Amino acid sequence: MLCVAAWPPGASARDSAPLTLEQAFTLTLERHPALERLPLARVARTAARDEAAQKPPLTAGATLENVLGSGDTAGFGAAELSLSLSSVIERGDKREARVAVAQGRLDALANETRATRLDLLAEVARRYLDALAIQAAEAAATDLVDQRTRTAAAAARRVSAGASPRPVQLAAEAALARATLERELLQTQGAAARRRLAATWGERDPGFERLAGDLLALPAVPAFEALTALLDRSPELRRFADERRLSEARLQLARSAGSADLAWDVGVRRLQATGDTALIAGLSLPLGSRTRARPGIVAAEAELADLELERESEAIGLYATLAEAHGRLLADRQAVSRADTDVLPRLVRAEEEAGRSYRAGALSYLEWAQLQADLLAARRDQITAARDFHRALIEIQRLTGDAFAADEETP
Repeated sequence: MLCVAAWPPGASARDSAPLTLEQAFTLTLERHPALERLPLARVARTAARDEAAQKPPLTAGATLENVLGSGDTAGFGAAELSLSLSSVIERGDKREARVAVAQGRLDALANETRATRLDLLAEVARRYLDALAIQAAEAAATDLVDQRTRTAAAAARRVSAGASPRPVQLAAEAALARATLERELLQTQGAAARRRLAATWGERDPGFERLAGDLLALPAVPAFEALTALLDRSPELRRFADERRLSEARLQLARSAGSADLAWDVGVRRLQATGDTALIAGLSLPLGSRTRARPGIVAAEAELADLELERESEAIGLYATLAEAHGRLLADRQAVSRADTDVLPRLVRAEEEAGRSYRAGALSYLEWAQLQADLLAARRDQITAARDFHRALIEIQRLTGDAFAADEETP
């Protein structure tokens, strides 16, 4: 389960309550056109399978001979009219092989559907995470504005009392203006991130102003060995099972082409000259079918062998990506934890004591302002580490085929 998906569900996206990730997932699954196309693909592939299952058609024919010639064949006196019915007897289980190929493409649609859903939900989670990180940065910027406001007020009082020169007050007011501008920029970025998120489900005017959840609430990091055991569930690897079945069906279809089809026809012939009728029948069998089928068989065998090598290569790449993502999880979690337990508590206390010392005249304005800047930088670093943690977790869930919230298996 995606860690940021565990937040309490709220109201719909049009309500004033913060939007939850589950709601973003649900809206996307309900409205995204990529998912609406999947049922149409199933209809098309089902029809292709039904078409492959059809037997060769019967063909009705009529042949008129010995007419409009010369001598005895002048006019229609010597005409011979033949009515026939013909078809083909397929040999080598061709129809079964065609059906197997079409059924393989239909069966592969289930994994294609799951992969599409996972990719789409991963993108929703990433956009949600980006917007949530900006929201957290905006909250930190608001705290800085409050700090700079108190600093500017304290500087103004000291200047009025003659304890500090006028430039100190101007510097404090300039720092407040910069902090206010930074918050406004983050507010603009947040609005853009929310629009980008809402665009995932086709909404151009987001009906929500805030997102639910605590960016700094990190779940436990799963063991790497447990994650590698789940790699076979990855859509990238699961598709190879479908493709292998499809390649095997194509190979069988290529082999079946080595068995020549037997064409037959049967009918009656009317002899106009004598008024007699006669039964006609014929059989035909093409020669050299095995030779003509050999290139197709070789190509199908090579495709099947190449598929296995491709799977091994893909598995190596997925393992490397998983190892990198898991390493980021551990490092980012440690960074967030150390900031909570060691860095931020000390900086908060230092900033508070610096404020009291400045008001008492025991500390300069620059020292107090520097502590405020250090506190903001530490908060930003923590937000960045938490965001990167969640990004790595999203990638791991996509790699291992873990379902996101609101995701369901396709029947």
